[in-house]
Amino acid sequence: MIALVLGTVLALAALAFVLVPLFVAPRTPDVTVPRQSAPDAPVDAIAALREVEFDRETGKLSDSDYATLKAEYTRDALAALRARDAAPSSVSDADVEAMILAYRAPRRSCATCGPRPEADALYCSTCGRFLAGACARCGASVTEPGARYCPACGATLAA
Repeated sequence: MIALVLGTVLALAALAFVLVPLFVAPRTPDVTVPRQSAPDAPVDAIAALREVEFDRETGKLSDSDYATLKAEYTRDALAALRARDAAPSSVSDADVEAMILAYRAPRRSCATCGPRPEADALYCSTCGRFLAGACARCGASVTEPGARYCPACGATLAA
C-alpha cells in the first residue's frame, strides 16, 4: 500500500513539473535592449536581402512578394551605404597604406606566386616551393628547407 501511495505522489509531482510551465507565464527581466548603432545598418539591410533570397529559393515567398521586398530592402541598403560613405572618414590614405604594408610585412613571399596569405607558411600553397625566411634573432636569410638552426648565429628556428 505504501508503494502505491508513494508511486502516486511521484507521478503527480512529475505531472506538475511538466504542466506548470504551460500555465504559468514566464517572467521577463526589466532589461532594455540598446538600439543598434548606425554603422550596422548596411549589414542589417544586406542580411535582410539575403534572407529574402533564401525565402524565395525555399518557396516561402511568391515572385510578387519577392520583388516588393527586394526593392524595399535594396533601397534601404543603398541608403545606409550612401549615408555611411558620406560620413567623414578619420582614416587617411597614408594610414591605409601603412596598414597594408604592416599586414604584408610578416608574410612570406614565393618567388613565383608572390606573398602568401598564411603568416606561418613554410611552403607555397599554390606551387609547393619552399618559402625562404629569416632568423628572428639576427635577421639572416634561411633558404634551405627543413633548417632547424640559423646558419649565421645558430639560434633555433621556430619552424
